[in-house]
Amino acid sequence: MRVLLFHGYLLSGTGSNVYTAQLTRALVALGAEVHLVCQDRAPLDQPFVDAAGNWDTGVLEVRTRRQPPRCTVYRPDLGGVLPVYVADVYEGVRAVPYVDLDDAAIEDYLARNVAAVAEVAARVRPDAALAGHLIAGPAIVARALGGMGVPYAVKVHGSALEYAVARRPDRFLGLAREGLAGARTVLVGSRHTAQRLWSVLDDPALEARTRLGPPGVDIESFRPRSRAQAAEALRAMGEELMGGATCAREAPSRGEPVSSFARDDGAAGRALARLDLTRDRLVAFVGKLIVSKGIDLLVASWPLVAQRVPEARLVVVGFGAYRAALERMLGALSDGDLATLRALGEEGRASEGGPPAPLNHLLTFLDALEADPEALEGYCRAAAGVGDRVVLTGRLDHHELARLLPACEAQVVPSTFPEAFGMVAAEAAACGVLPVCADHSGLAEVAGTLAQAVPPEAADWLTVPVGPGTVTALADRLVAWLQAPAGLREATARALAATARERYSWKGVARGVLAATRGDLDALSPVPGPRRRALG
Repeated sequence: MRVLLFHGYLLSGTGSNVYTAQLTRALVALGAEVHLVCQDRAPLDQPFVDAAGNWDTGVLEVRTRRQPPRCTVYRPDLGGVLPVYVADVYEGVRAVPYVDLDDAAIEDYLARNVAAVAEVAARVRPDAALAGHLIAGPAIVARALGGMGVPYAVKVHGSALEYAVARRPDRFLGLAREGLAGARTVLVGSRHTAQRLWSVLDDPALEARTRLGPPGVDIESFRPRSRAQAAEALRAMGEELMGGATCAREAPSRGEPVSSFARDDGAAGRALARLDLTRDRLVAFVGKLIVSKGIDLLVASWPLVAQRVPEARLVVVGFGAYRAALERMLGALSDGDLATLRALGEEGRASEGGPPAPLNHLLTFLDALEADPEALEGYCRAAAGVGDRVVLTGRLDHHELARLLPACEAQVVPSTFPEAFGMVAAEAAACGVLPVCADHSGLAEVAGTLAQAVPPEAADWLTVPVGPGTVTALADRLVAWLQAPAGLREATARALAATARERYSWKGVARGVLAATRGDLDALSPVPGPRRRALG
């Protein structure tokens, strides 16, 4: 079976990128011939990619390294501009949020991709297609395949829905509806995303074609390891990164900005080398460094954790526009400079280049802290060493994350903005690591599934409410977990890993995608009703 996929972005880094790469790998493993259109500039770095093509010379040229090619990746020429949902820097193009682009730039982007997809489709004659994101992938696929009779499905990721269509329905609702109109099936990662989709698009017929299609977990890579095995894997990864450091990937030419997805391997290796499992108890954050991911709340909670569990260390994995502000926050905490911390809270999104929007939950925590002199003194005393207790690794590739997570005891996903699905939480669970998730959207659905499997004493630690008390609540849950009896922790870790292995599998996801392209709705899971949490 020949399958055409349109993603439009990269094959590593963020959630939808990882989803696309893992789905492609699973489709190939199932025997499909995959033709993927995206913007990854080094697709042959992926072991499952056999050939890569682009239009850099004005015509499609394909380089094949393995015959017969089971997966070919194509990169259209965008003319210099890539529409995105959240501001980032990409190699070779100027990435601009959809909401900031004029109509002419978006139409040019559409036309270039439609031409590329149509050429690929005419060349390979796909049997089915999948378009990722709500805009503009579905509309591109619909236009390119029009008249060919190729069935297609759509996978909705939360970013396009929330950051583009919901923010500017006057501009993007028509484009979203155009793309979904001909789709056999619309896949969503959670009930939350389905409800948001139905509400924003206001299309009564859409609900009947919507099915649950969450991401999966590479359960062979993301799995529990003994503390000795995890320590050795962590040490080896740090040495490999330092030994193979390639700052050339970081150095822009001709004054061009460095891609957000690039990194300094040596710096990442040195950061990992600071971690010592004979001394440290690790808690991870994995995600974009933007304020909507709640990283400010987690960092503010860390002195409260360190007061009660001095050996706890926070490992922050990710990149993004809030990195500089995060480093200022850590410096302010270490110096006991609450005035700077408050200023960062008041700047909010302005610190990452967005419109002014204060971080109200952080400011509320600071207000309460300053009203209690004894608590303030203890907090500042614990914060003095926070620079040594928080390690920023920058971006880690997906396979590297699989080596880091088993060394951790918890992972925090404190997003203040809705998430389509908690893929990082599911991956942590597969490693036997407790995910502490914001109690909303797709994160709450993943946590709810896991909560049914773990011992009742641990169920409440899986979620944290987002609100004025989040900073304190995060610390309380992490401390309770880290100080829990060994037997409870071991039973919880076993239940988390077993549930993730049973419920999430990329081959199962791939089979679901193939059924979705056929419109085989009965073979797919319906969107579940509201989950009622068991009491007692």
